[in-house]
Amino acid sequence: MIREKRLPLLKRTVLRKYIDGKRGYFLCKRILDVLFASVIIITVLSWLLPLLALLIKLSSEGPVFFLQKRTGRGGKSFTCYKLRTLAYNPPAHTKPMDVGEETATPLGRFLRHSNLDELPQFFNVLAGHMTLVGPRPHMHADCNAFAALIPQYKFRNLVKPGITGLAQVKGYHGKVITRECIYKRYEWDAWYVQYASFWLDLKIIAITAGQTVLAVLGNRKKKRPAPLVVMG
Repeated sequence: MIREKRLPLLKRTVLRKYIDGKRGYFLCKRILDVLFASVIIITVLSWLLPLLALLIKLSSEGPVFFLQKRTGRGGKSFTCYKLRTLAYNPPAHTKPMDVGEETATPLGRFLRHSNLDELPQFFNVLAGHMTLVGPRPHMHADCNAFAALIPQYKFRNLVKPGITGLAQVKGYHGKVITRECIYKRYEWDAWYVQYASFWLDLKIIAITAGQTVLAVLGNRKKKRPAPLVVMG
């Protein structure tokens, strides 16, 4: 349950109406989140995370994990877990870094390209901070900056942020560097929030799994962002 005092930037009646209208969907979504995250943690992360942690420690100085406050459902803050991909830089924990300031390690570039750096977020899913499918979580500074460009931007905060999302499988993944990218990502996120369903989530998970396998094998080509097609 979301506490209303956490929602100063969302109309409480809108949030309540949205949640009440999708109770069955949110129940099925949470069951899928717990089951899927538990299976991945037990069967994959139990051995892969220690291996990646060792490689990160051997290849660069600094911690294995990158912890950062992100915006969750209803604007509530949570700590998002990632594997560190950049050269150790404490200021990056609290503010966005310019493109020229980011220095990814060789291993970090592979982790980013394959999205393996986001594997620890399955613990966020299990804890209930995130979900498998939803708009990607932003830093609070980015969320506020994007809302200044798009007044209704925080509409995407009606749902939990996800490990993957509709905008990501449509080609909008990675650092936002243009205003057009901000608008296009929001369009896909808003479309997802409006038409979210259990079957849509399963489809996005399947597409993400395929894209990840290709990326790990080094065969994924850069996906051209898809135009938004409004469905009636």
